[in-house]
Amino acid sequence: MEAEEEYLEAEENLEAIITRIEHKSRKIETLLKQSKPVDALKTALEGSALKTRDERCKSANWIVVHRAVMAIKDVDGMISSLDPEYYDILMKYLYRGLATGDRPTCDQCLRIHEKLTEKAGLGCILRSLSDTVNTV
Repeated sequence: MEAEEEYLEAEENLEAIITRIEHKSRKIETLLKQSKPVDALKTALEGSALKTRDERCKSANWIVVHRAVMAIKDVDGMISSLDPEYYDILMKYLYRGLATGDRPTCDQCLRIHEKLTEKAGLGCILRSLSDTVNTV
């Protein structure tokens, strides 16, 4: 019941969520222009598990995360510098990317998935697939 109340509260603030995502998007573009793709990915993942079921918000946030994920060239370096708190949420976005069916996106997501699984273990996969509250 508590999770349901959190969703309802977030549903009332959809425009605020979209505004926050737009701000995050601008910050990520700045970081990418400065050749800081890992910082851009960290910024994209911060607060990514939106407590909303609104598909518009989820899609807008996916676009932001997708932009950062696709900019990663050194997957090993990214994984080693990524804080463990981001592992599960990144895994969720990797599965969302795989679901797109877009060849470049799927290729990149699979590269990252392999390295992330090596670093975080199989538990990361299980947690991301079984979490029904923090959906992306």
